[in-house]
Amino acid sequence: MQGRMEQRELANLAAEMAIHGKDRDDPAREVMGLLGDRWSTLILLVLGTGAFRHAELRRTLAQLSSEQAISQRVLTLKLRTLERDGFVARAVTGDVPPKVSYRLTPLGADLHTQARALIDWINARAAAIHTARARFDQAEDNA
Repeated sequence: MQGRMEQRELANLAAEMAIHGKDRDDPAREVMGLLGDRWSTLILLVLGTGAFRHAELRRTLAQLSSEQAISQRVLTLKLRTLERDGFVARAVTGDVPPKVSYRLTPLGADLHTQARALIDWINARAAAIHTARARFDQAEDNA
């Protein structure tokens, strides 16, 4: 049974969600999902260092990731999503062939700062997280 404090906190959470949205396509849910996907946070972190052309960005992501290289299609989709949400700006030159580059917008730079802070928080607590995982796995093995 929940106490009054927990009920009040849940009511506050419900009120906040009613204001800011709880639907699947509301920004709070979509941006958190975006930050949790396989590539978007890494793209955000790389673009936090400066503007990149598509091929250069793709090579850099492959160098930094322990996973397979990102496909051109997936990178394009991720960049479009980040652009749609206002985090990334796409610039096309008038050259022939045109050159396309990507950079963070001011909103994207702000998100980068917040993501960087969360990553720093996680890194500072990595030992505690590893300990908790080992304890959990040990308990699961003994169950």
